[in-house]
Amino acid sequence: MTRNPRPLFRVVATAEAVSWLGLLAGMFVKWVLHGSQAGVHVFGPVHGTVFLLYLVAVLVAGRRFAWDTRTSLLAVVAAFPPFATLLFERWADHRGLLGVPAGASTRHTA
Repeated sequence: MTRNPRPLFRVVATAEAVSWLGLLAGMFVKWVLHGSQAGVHVFGPVHGTVFLLYLVAVLVAGRRFAWDTRTSLLAVVAAFPPFATLLFERWADHRGLLGVPAGASTRHTA
């Protein structure tokens, strides 16, 4: 039995956005407030790791759900602007690109 990558994709897309937030906050403190570099030192590697995990999640989901090249490229491009992975995940979920669309019933009536 193959596990559904949908929940994992959702978690990784969210984690990527949260790590972006941490990194942006760290950069704000460092560059705008001329404060500590600790936020950048902590969230830089965290964001880099989660970014790579997101790319792996894109590969897994793209293969599992047979995404076309356009969808896969859109998922990858979504990793670059802050918080766009959340938008992509929601868009893909509502279009059924992550399995059963959100809010759709999996029960069949006779």
